[in-house]
Amino acid sequence: MAKVLKKVKKPAGSSKRSKASVNKKESKLLKKKSVFTPRKKLILKTKKVSKVKKNVKKIISKKTKRKIIIKDKPKKELKRFVGNPIIHPASNMYWESKATFNPTAFVHDGKVHVVYRAVGVNDISTLGYAGSKDGYNFSERTFKPIFIHKNYSSNTGEPIFYSSGGGWNGGAEDPRITKIDDRLYMTYTAFNGWGSVRIGLTSISLEDFLNKKWNWKKSVLISPPGEVNKNWVIFPEKINGKYAIFHSFYPKILISYFKSLDELDGKKFIKSNNTRPVDKSRDWDSWFRGVGPAPIKTKYGWLVLYHAMDHKNPDRYRMGALLLDLKDPTKILYRSKEPILEPEAFYENQGYKWGVVYSCGAVVKKGELFIYYGGADMVSCVATANLELFLKELMTTGITKLKKGSKKN
Repeated sequence: MAKVLKKVKKPAGSSKRSKASVNKKESKLLKKKSVFTPRKKLILKTKKVSKVKKNVKKIISKKTKRKIIIKDKPKKELKRFVGNPIIHPASNMYWESKATFNPTAFVHDGKVHVVYRAVGVNDISTLGYAGSKDGYNFSERTFKPIFIHKNYSSNTGEPIFYSSGGGWNGGAEDPRITKIDDRLYMTYTAFNGWGSVRIGLTSISLEDFLNKKWNWKKSVLISPPGEVNKNWVIFPEKINGKYAIFHSFYPKILISYFKSLDELDGKKFIKSNNTRPVDKSRDWDSWFRGVGPAPIKTKYGWLVLYHAMDHKNPDRYRMGALLLDLKDPTKILYRSKEPILEPEAFYENQGYKWGVVYSCGAVVKKGELFIYYGGADMVSCVATANLELFLKELMTTGITKLKKGSKKN
């Protein structure tokens, strides 16, 4: 821009102006090399410069046959919120004095509603609520748990050597909420504090939830006894006329379909595969851990976030992304070549378990993808991205990385 300014000739008859005679406003503009200037000739000159055509790439996907148009190259847009963590433990609340983490979320009428796992002095995991109008600042919180796992029983049978986030005494862990029509369905890890790690299922009407009337339907266990299962999610709409529960990703995707979720009455169970073997053909995600939030429907496919580790470095949870076919979600269309989120910030490494980023919730708000996740098994955080750019990078390069800061305050 500086070169453009030098080439502009002054009108005939105009007197020479020294740098000292340039007003303060113009001086600041020149220093910043701004395209904006009060001089008409300079404005015309900058308009000519701005007419340079952008580099436009047209890519046709081999898998979906869909044409993807990218102006220039989309930037890697996923960003941590500078105000992280968004939800801290409350030392004056006995039930959430130690940890508030692994949040799930849904959006309704522009407002983001979050349900997070809380651990207090009794080391029992319960669920709390927080609300936000902008998706970043959660000033609305409840003073009591909104859900307690009532099938809880302790010290029965053979012990399972299992620990998660300091909640050694059992309860409801890691909720996943799915909104279907006017009802909210929630899966969660039901740990009885001694010998069982299973999947719980409950639901509540949207009206009751919005009015903070916590009339949850009596929860049922939907995974078999004697097995350790975690990270099951419900698709946000019916597929081929049936409710769909995504319960295993590797070695192959397993989805169970039901005409009604009432079929799962506590006596009928979903048989899954939670062996999670190592895939040596992969590097950063060679050891798959589980699916994160409920899938998000996009025009390109079902967006699924997942957690994984490098089996050679199993102490660090990383997050990846993939797209599944809309009609047959057992088909993987795209999968990230690199992690979209790694535990790099201090709040992702200082807590009950260092090196952990763990997401249970994601929403789309005004074209922005909000990913809510737990840091170090202690606090709740958020990272955002322009959804369209995020998906295009995933489809064209398989790489959509996260930046350390966000412009949003």
